[in-house]
Amino acid sequence: MTRIYLDNAATSFPKPPGVAEAVYDYMTSYGCSINRGCYSTAYHIEEMVYETRLLLCRFFGGNDPAEVVFTKNVTESLNILMKGLLKPGDHVLVSSMEHNAVMRPLRQLEKTGVSFTRIPCDHNGRLQASSAMPTDDVFPESLIRSNTRAVIMTHASNVCGTVLPIEKTGRFCKEHGLIFIVDTAQTAGILDIDIEKMCIDALAFTGHKGLLGPQGIGGFILNRRLAEQLEPLLSGGTGSVSHTEELPRTMPDRFEAGTPNLPGIAGLNSSLKWLKERGTASLYEHELLLTRHFLDAIRPLEDQGLLRIIGIEPVKQLFLPDRVGVVSVQTLKHDLSEIAYQLDSQYGIQTRVGLHCAPSAHKTLGTYPTGTIRFSFGWANTFDECDAAAQALAELCN
Repeated sequence: MTRIYLDNAATSFPKPPGVAEAVYDYMTSYGCSINRGCYSTAYHIEEMVYETRLLLCRFFGGNDPAEVVFTKNVTESLNILMKGLLKPGDHVLVSSMEHNAVMRPLRQLEKTGVSFTRIPCDHNGRLQASSAMPTDDVFPESLIRSNTRAVIMTHASNVCGTVLPIEKTGRFCKEHGLIFIVDTAQTAGILDIDIEKMCIDALAFTGHKGLLGPQGIGGFILNRRLAEQLEPLLSGGTGSVSHTEELPRTMPDRFEAGTPNLPGIAGLNSSLKWLKERGTASLYEHELLLTRHFLDAIRPLEDQGLLRIIGIEPVKQLFLPDRVGVVSVQTLKHDLSEIAYQLDSQYGIQTRVGLHCAPSAHKTLGTYPTGTIRFSFGWANTFDECDAAAQALAELCN
């Protein structure tokens, strides 16, 4: 049975040529740490790590490679940013489409005296203010309190693919003196992101989704003004300023305690170079075309009352980012989990079913507590695979 992988929103597969080889090359030819060895192979790996910071900095429109901090994933990045910044008495704004990578740390912080308000979104995952008001306001100023410190927002929903207005929100935050933290789990490597243009103070990313790297490597980029306000979540050896037991003040050492995931960074270095060569615009165009093709193929099933398609229709202009390549559906006459199981066992079509670690988003979309079956497309998927998935879904829903 041919495997059709449609779970790229969870992790991208396959990886581009060269990624696995870069990890293997590090493990077999180098294997050393950085900032701790005074020999040529250690220096070579230090150069590779710096080059990766530089690639990420340029990829996201940053100013300084030292502002790129490596972590294990976007979840760890968001925890470091949120728990390092927010103090008892602070208030933050989040969209109602957030993943638990934002909501669970907030719930923890809530017990310490931090409060939050959800910016309402409509049943398609769009900020209600931005879709209902013909102004540049993204949400009502009335949501801001005297103690509001930050806005934390996902760039695109991992449930329905809707893209939120990050640039408008960034300008809003800058005008109102709010810190803006963005979760790019579903957009890094897919949509063009410019920290300066979008007025982003901190951008959290993961390497294993749209950036097409291995699991276990992620990070964040933050400006120096925000870095000075953050209390590091982790502390320990950095290989720098080893004469003192106090935390280093320099970036990125201040937030990178312990030995980094060097095999992961090597793989990410390779995937970033591949993305730079291919261009995110062409990859996004491909994923959006696949999304439209799949939606057109399954829309008759919705017309027949066999399933419900979640989220907005893609716009006709290819490069207007209203959504990414994520399609969620609810089967109306059959159990979701059973359909997802049969898609895999009978047709080799691999999807994700359930609540996708985003109960707030599902409540907004009207799909809670049942959840959805999610089909998410990547750079290597084909139109034939879309057709096969649509045909299998039709056979199982009838």
